[in-house]
Amino acid sequence: MAIDLERLRARFPARHIEWHDVIDSTMKVATGLAASGSPHGTAVGAEEQTAGIGRYGRHWHSEPESGIYMSLILRLPVGPDRLPLVTLALGLAVVNAIHKATDVTCDIRWPNDVLAGGKKCCGILTQFEPPAIVAGIGINVNQPAFPGEIAAIATSLRIASGRIHSREQIISELLPDIDSYCGLLASEGADPILRLFTQASSYVSGRRVTVDQGDHVLNGTTAGLNAAGFLMLQGDDGKLHQIIAGGVRPCS
Repeated sequence: MAIDLERLRARFPARHIEWHDVIDSTMKVATGLAASGSPHGTAVGAEEQTAGIGRYGRHWHSEPESGIYMSLILRLPVGPDRLPLVTLALGLAVVNAIHKATDVTCDIRWPNDVLAGGKKCCGILTQFEPPAIVAGIGINVNQPAFPGEIAAIATSLRIASGRIHSREQIISELLPDIDSYCGLLASEGADPILRLFTQASSYVSGRRVTVDQGDHVLNGTTAGLNAAGFLMLQGDDGKLHQIIAGGVRPCS
């Protein structure tokens, strides 16, 4: 069932919400709107994406009328060095909104994967488009199954809970939570976001993980977040590593 756009807009009368039946990428459209001066909080969504963008340019599976495929323009008083912290704040907003709307409890795998039952149900992508930040959020809501190539690592809130959920309700919880957590970062700085993310994520401290860094793989135990929001890893090589980017996965 398509989202009732008029009801959603009535819920947020001061927010510009642009919604499409089919679009190549909400990130692409939102980036163009940001460049043309669209205001903070502008949301671009779609019932289906034909070229959804995940992290590192990967394709995001966007089944029609089943998920939330949305990008937002954020005009925050933070510089590009705070982009990792914005990603953490968005993860907190997603987890909180999902729990309120569906009663599903999620984990966060640093830096941008939201997990339900150990599998990915949401991905977050942030890009600095001076002077704005464009944030893409893809949430698997009502998909009953996934293609074979991603079935082992992807899930939906429907699969995790055994119930179909209202996408409008999740969005209605998510937009204010994004404002709240990003506002907290803007007003009080990194500390509360780092503290809350550490509490919400089982991956931040004391977790055995492997980190794929492209040309090499690191194994070790997570050792918290630094002030910039990067993951620290006590490597099996005896060194303390700052993880700026890379796929973090559990290992024995």
